Amino acid sequence: MNTSLSSTVPLGSPLYEQVKQAVLAALAQGEWKQGEAIPPEKQLAERFGVSIGTLRKAIDELAAENILVRHQGRGTYVAVHTRNHHFFKFFRILRQDGNKSYPVTELLRFRRVKASATVREKLALPAGAYVFEFLNKQSLNGDVVMIDEICLPESRFPGMTEAHLSERASTLYALYQDMFGVNVIATDERLRTCLADRAHARWLGMAEGAPLLEIRRVAFSYNRQPVEWRISRVNTEHYEYLGHEPWEAGA
Repeated sequence: MNTSLSSTVPLGSPLYEQVKQAVLAALAQGEWKQGEAIPPEKQLAERFGVSIGTLRKAIDELAAENILVRHQGRGTYVAVHTRNHHFFKFFRILRQDGNKSYPVTELLRFRRVKASATVREKLALPAGAYVFEFLNKQSLNGDVVMIDEICLPESRFPGMTEAHLSERASTLYALYQDMFGVNVIATDERLRTCLADRAHARWLGMAEGAPLLEIRRVAFSYNRQPVEWRISRVNTEHYEYLGHEPWEAGA
């Protein structure tokens, strides 16, 4: 496998950005796995036909984004995302007093279904593709706060079972990484409001028709490959959504 620059980015992009996208494409194709070393800089520079300085700038950006990690004297490795950092990067619900905690998850439903038109669009799937669809109830500090409806492409998660989800030892994204080699590195979230239907009112212990926060998320792996479509409905009576920490980039 030998990803080239010309096949991965639009013409006119800065050269280091072309190298960065080529490395991401190689990661998306599974050329290097989580925890593995990538080739030395000299070898990669020769592969892409660029200077060491250009190659290094691309690697610097990938390291800053926690996609790669440098180990002094050992080389550069594909990052393995740890539980705390990875979880709170993507879990944005916290109590209104600022308290952050890990949710307790109860699996309500799991099934393999043919992807709807909406799901196919969100996950870039062909007609006739199947997905694993499941429903999670999330509790924080003893309060039932959120219901997640999640769809995963069967092609990226072959052999997934209900037991994988209900018996997992850590977070959902850690399961994706450890068992299926799918590393979530970015999300696109859209927020709106909705009203609780009968089922959500029962699950969340609230009145039917009460307002909920609805979060629609596409999760991406390397090279902007969509790997998860999720709709979360949140009871915000005592909880809220944190867009980003004040010290995060872009604040």
